[in-house]
Amino acid sequence: MGAAMRRIHVGNALSAFGLGFTVPYLYVYVAQVRDLGAVTAGLVLAVFAVAALVVLPFAGRAIVRRGPLPVLLAALVMAAAGSLSLGVAAGAVSVLLSAALLGAGQAVMQPALATMIVDCSVAETRSRAFAVQFFLQNLGLGVGGLIGGHLVDVSRAASFTLLFAIEAAMFLLLVVVMATVRIPRAPRIEETAPRGGGASWRQLLGNRAMVQLCVLGFVLFFACYGQFESGLSAYGVEAAGISTSALGTALAANTATIVVAQFAVLKFVERRRRTRVIAAVGLIWAVAWAVAGYAGLGHGSREMATAAFVSTYALFGLGEAMLSPTVAPLVADLAPTGMAGQYNSVFALVKQLALAVGPAVGGPLAAALPGPYVVTFLLCSLGITVLAVRLGRLLTPAQNRPSLGRSRVVAQGGTSAEPASART
Repeated sequence: MGAAMRRIHVGNALSAFGLGFTVPYLYVYVAQVRDLGAVTAGLVLAVFAVAALVVLPFAGRAIVRRGPLPVLLAALVMAAAGSLSLGVAAGAVSVLLSAALLGAGQAVMQPALATMIVDCSVAETRSRAFAVQFFLQNLGLGVGGLIGGHLVDVSRAASFTLLFAIEAAMFLLLVVVMATVRIPRAPRIEETAPRGGGASWRQLLGNRAMVQLCVLGFVLFFACYGQFESGLSAYGVEAAGISTSALGTALAANTATIVVAQFAVLKFVERRRRTRVIAAVGLIWAVAWAVAGYAGLGHGSREMATAAFVSTYALFGLGEAMLSPTVAPLVADLAPTGMAGQYNSVFALVKQLALAVGPAVGGPLAAALPGPYVVTFLLCSLGITVLAVRLGRLLTPAQNRPSLGRSRVVAQGGTSAEPASART
């Protein structure tokens, strides 16, 4: 890794740490500490998703025109302002406006950081770079959540104000760290693509492989991430009869599997076709849903149901570890010259849509019809395998298996440049 990539990874870790510091406690903060009720707390969580959906279509265009670093710095300042204001907000309107500001800033960070990784990586190291990013994100979320849980006290609003102030400080520290990153110059959209937002969107929608990857990505996020904190947890408590502490153990098992398995599976993934790796993830997740179904049958002991449910989350973690060095680099390799920022933003938008729809569908279905719920998402997992195989037919050999090609630097989806290590 060059100096630029090291700073980018520090940025990923700090941003994840800030998220883990506050997000798990937002509902309690709004509903109980500020005494605004469950409805307002639910609206705050919805505002995060809505803010992301609003800003992401514009974020990609800004990244392409201005570069990822200025966009990232603006997003960090926005997120810091939203976090600070959320810590002192007392009324429903101020809380919702602060949440919108924080959610918009956090949403823009993802494609900006992803584009910076693309600009500073070579084709054969990009999978490893995104694997490190995912590893640090999960580590940061876990450590942030652990520390934040020891600082908050529902009887003292000041403890939550301190929590949001520390999160804002993390974002501002990240501004200082990232401001020193030297990003290689990438072509501007005026130099490489048709003028006008409509033209660039038509160009993207005309890329069959990217459209197919977006469909696949929606199913991936809908069937896994969109169920973690809604449908699957409701199914575990209601149908499988596990305790809330066991649910916490299952979430910990998911994170632990990612942290332990990430680099163990990386060498396996790097030498294989990306679409075959994604297809294998679909099969692993289908097994995970089958195990979850066994946990909810009620024929075994409570201990067996708990063990099966924890295993479900661990299997999801294994699939996530396989996806992190696979999907994000593929998005970058599908982007034409100068368009990586827009492609990253579009894929982030697809992810946000899936994360918004997933809980809305999965939560009520798991609570009312646990059997059909499991069958539905088991079929979705098998659908991932089918979609991945179909996507493989649209990719070039170099896109599907970069290890076949010679080492080369790719800046924003195909522009040759010198290695980052030579520049720093």
